[in-house]
Amino acid sequence: LTALPLPGLSLAAIATTKRSAATGQSLAAEYGIQRAYDDYLDMLKDDNVDTVYVATPSSMHFQMCLDSLEAGKNVICEKPFVFTAKEALELKQLADRKGCLITEAITSRYLPAFRALKEDLALLGPIHVASLNYTQYSSRYDRFLEGDIAPAFNPRLGGGALLDLNVYNVHLAISLFGAPLDVHYFPNMQKGVDTSGVLELSYDDKQASLVAAKDSEAFFHNQSLLAGEKGAISFTGSPGDLRRYRLETAAGQTDRTFDPDLHRMVPEFKEFIRMFDGRDQAAADRAFAHSLQVITVLEAGRRFTA
Repeated sequence: LTALPLPGLSLAAIATTKRSAATGQSLAAEYGIQRAYDDYLDMLKDDNVDTVYVATPSSMHFQMCLDSLEAGKNVICEKPFVFTAKEALELKQLADRKGCLITEAITSRYLPAFRALKEDLALLGPIHVASLNYTQYSSRYDRFLEGDIAPAFNPRLGGGALLDLNVYNVHLAISLFGAPLDVHYFPNMQKGVDTSGVLELSYDDKQASLVAAKDSEAFFHNQSLLAGEKGAISFTGSPGDLRRYRLETAAGQTDRTFDPDLHRMVPEFKEFIRMFDGRDQAAADRAFAHSLQVITVLEAGRRFTA
């Protein structure tokens, strides 16, 4: 994303650990970032920084967001936002007190294909079953089996299929159907972490089955389905990078395809720029309310991994 010029976005600084200081300086030189810091707390003192993008391991999100808001900075935080609803509400209350905006970075909700899919949902009539799938064999899984535990498989750092992959399915389900009445998670546990699992969301008129796996490979059959009384929508691939889907109704079958060359982070950052520059508190509040519902579902699911 740093290589893509976006009006209204200026890269004022980058922060790394002291161990990665050379990497930070190299990235700053390559992408025209004005300053490089080897301590993010020093970066928060920089008056030229008005918004902080938190893209660290999940276990560090809460504290970094807290420190950034205390410094009077707006915050964009990578998924999953934080681990608990309590943490999320604490950050939101601090943001409101400081006059700052805080939002979660989740690409799927801002993609043109998702917005079109949400509109087409009305053509399906009442929806009774949904199956969302994000199965992707992790490049770190073989090392994990050998005992080399990367953050993506470390439960203390927010690793595992639920928080790393199924979070995309949850965001999509909540965006389309709202908060469920009940949540159950059926994980495959290895070395204390869910390497794959099925999250079941129950509604009064539908059931949603959310599958995510870091220990399995689906190749070209990573399919999702939304089925209603008058039709269905299906798509293949990551719910976090939705580019095309198939709409099937009594009128026939339509394949809808959207800009395949569009960087998946561009639409969300255009919205963030608009939201922050215009101080659109209402939009930020709606985004937070959505994220809070997602966190509540993930928190409920994590109880089944204890």
